[in-house]
Amino acid sequence: MKLFHPSSWKNYELIDSGDFEKIERFGDYILIRPEPQAIWSRTLSNQDWLQLAHARFDREQKDKFRFTDDVKGGWKLLKKMPESWQIQYQYKDLNLLLRLALTGFGHVGLFPEQGSNWNFIYDHLNSIHTQARVLNLFAYTGAASVVARSTGADVIHCDASRPGINWANQNMQLNKLSDIRWVHEDAFKFVKREMKRGNKYQGIIMDPPPYGRGPDGEKWVLQEKLNELVYMCSELLEESNAFFILNMYAVGLSAIIGNNIVQQQFKNASTEYGEFFLKASRRNDLPMGTFVRFQR
Repeated sequence: MKLFHPSSWKNYELIDSGDFEKIERFGDYILIRPEPQAIWSRTLSNQDWLQLAHARFDREQKDKFRFTDDVKGGWKLLKKMPESWQIQYQYKDLNLLLRLALTGFGHVGLFPEQGSNWNFIYDHLNSIHTQARVLNLFAYTGAASVVARSTGADVIHCDASRPGINWANQNMQLNKLSDIRWVHEDAFKFVKREMKRGNKYQGIIMDPPPYGRGPDGEKWVLQEKLNELVYMCSELLEESNAFFILNMYAVGLSAIIGNNIVQQQFKNASTEYGEFFLKASRRNDLPMGTFVRFQR
């Protein structure tokens, strides 16, 4: 089992965490957000946090150890800052520009720990010297889609959220790219149809939430659907010059679970698996979900 943290960031910093919150710098702006895994005490004082931060998101709910749909909360501006801004990520010849904004769910449009996967995608697609087809499922605001497209790959971006697809389209345009195929669809249904069509991909990226709803109200529960979804993806992935990535954010699900499923469905896959984390400027590194990935 491996532990990875993104080492290429210059415009992101985890400043501190603790008491169920984290304080992070995204470019020029510093934000305080809830973090159910930060059960330890913070390093800096609450006064230090408030002096540093531009905005704070408060989440009111009964169960502080996990996020549910039944929440109340919102952003409180502590200093002047724009509604949206941009951040840059650099790795080798990749210069990625991404749009950030304060959303009603406390997100900003970016999961910084995914830099480790962006590097993996970029390196693999540049190594195969052929135009690849890449499928990005539960694709959110499209950073991985943009990375793949920047290498010349044909990219299908599938997500059940129309606002998420619109955001991803803006990220594509920010990077002066075009022709990502946007699919507003339940990922499970789309993969099932792609399998029946006999379509193949050189890369599949899968970032499923613990639970959710599709465009037509389709229910998604990770533990119920993941095994079948990974099986269907195994039917879509090419036998050579290919890669697969599975991320899981569900608190309490070990990386071993994901690895067992991937190794069972992708025969003879030489996987690497483990945990992503954010390295703090001070102490208390922050776990940010598990991953399984391989290339062949």
